[in-house]
Amino acid sequence: MRQQEDSVHRIIALQEEVEQLKHAVVSHAVVDQAIGVVIAYAGLLPGAAWDVLKEVSQHTNTKLREVAEHIVQWPRCEWLPPEIRQALDASVERHRPSSALPGSAAER
Repeated sequence: MRQQEDSVHRIIALQEEVEQLKHAVVSHAVVDQAIGVVIAYAGLLPGAAWDVLKEVSQHTNTKLREVAEHIVQWPRCEWLPPEIRQALDASVERHRPSSALPGSAAER
């Protein structure tokens, strides 16, 4: 009887872990897509785009996944929450390479 209860608890724990991993995979994909949007928007390298996302999350006190979701939707809906847009632009400025050419993607 005890062994059966242990097995049931183990199955439940594994099911919960699978759900958490599924959620993590989806979150990771959204963050990767947002990095791509920041790269296209600002002309940054991937590492700098990642740093921008983290800074926006921290400065707006918004979960990273939520920031990423807004940024991924931004090209389609042409709108970002004002506090995210302000933090994004400020962070991009801090991470923009000093050699950005006028009129380049980094200037937009």
